Amino acid sequence: MKMTSLYYVRAEFENGLPGVRRRLGRAAAALALATGLLAALAQGASAAPLRVGYSDWPGWVAWQVAIDKGWFKEAGLDVQFDWFDYAASMDAFAADKLDAVLVTNGDALTMGANGAKNVMALITDYSNGNDMVVAKPPARRMQDLKGKKIGVEFGVVDHLLLLDALQRAGMKESDVTLVNAKTNETPQVLASSDVAAIAAWQPNAGEALRQVPGARPVFTSADEPGLIYDVLAVNPVSLAAHRADYEKLAKVWYRVVHYIEDPATQGDAVKIMSARVGLTPQQYLPLLKGTKLLTLPEAQEAYAKGDGFRSIYGSSRAADTFNVKYQVYKTSQDVNAYVDPSLTSALK
Repeated sequence: MKMTSLYYVRAEFENGLPGVRRRLGRAAAALALATGLLAALAQGASAAPLRVGYSDWPGWVAWQVAIDKGWFKEAGLDVQFDWFDYAASMDAFAADKLDAVLVTNGDALTMGANGAKNVMALITDYSNGNDMVVAKPPARRMQDLKGKKIGVEFGVVDHLLLLDALQRAGMKESDVTLVNAKTNETPQVLASSDVAAIAAWQPNAGEALRQVPGARPVFTSADEPGLIYDVLAVNPVSLAAHRADYEKLAKVWYRVVHYIEDPATQGDAVKIMSARVGLTPQQYLPLLKGTKLLTLPEAQEAYAKGDGFRSIYGSSRAADTFNVKYQVYKTSQDVNAYVDPSLTSALK
């Protein structure tokens, strides 16, 4: 009811005009109806499922096991997982269409720097070989690429991987020439151009290895564990309002990890995951092996504050430095404000 209507009824009452009781009755009924509608809307909002965006990465496709097995329902949790292309999932989160989204820790910072506030409430995994520098023959190690061209998409996670690879090889960025190339085009770039190597993640890296005879990985994320963490980034407002639901979600996640890692059930898990992305289990298993799913004790260890890549704090500070240097965003982020270990630390 508009304020002018209530004002008019009040004026009639004060002036003793006829029919005031009938109008007051209508006003009271309308007010009661409005109150009831607001209560229903509030109840509906609280009853809405949590919405989580996930995309094609083994540590995130792993959630499909819980979806197909009905484990969320068993846990008393109403959650909806929405499948996206990776960049689109971040856009949906930024548009408040999702409560949470699965991203790299560096991209969690990028979202926050651009206004989509989030906290890294679960660490699902870290890349353990799926991100790599692939070189043409005759190169057999990073040092063989000195003075050569390397294709990589500027400002994305494998650009960071490449810089780390150069540093570990005792080289500087100026020792090579970087060529900007979209990650999904790197196999063709390696096969058809004068670049000596590319940096990419799976399945692009594997396709480059298949397309170029003699090509080989000269550095992978397995050489630097924790350089690239993958996380569940949650809207802080949603986390505060639905903490009990997120605690259930965390418990289901570690059930998933156990099911995948157990040799007795891994075959079924891989069958579920591979079907989600249109591959055979035989094709998918190597991709899973290039992803280190974290058990609860391992995740709790990664949440401990530290400066190296074994800590998500140290890894995220390195990602923040990279993001600012390469103008992914302008202002350095407070990593401590993004890391929330409370769900993981509460579990036994």
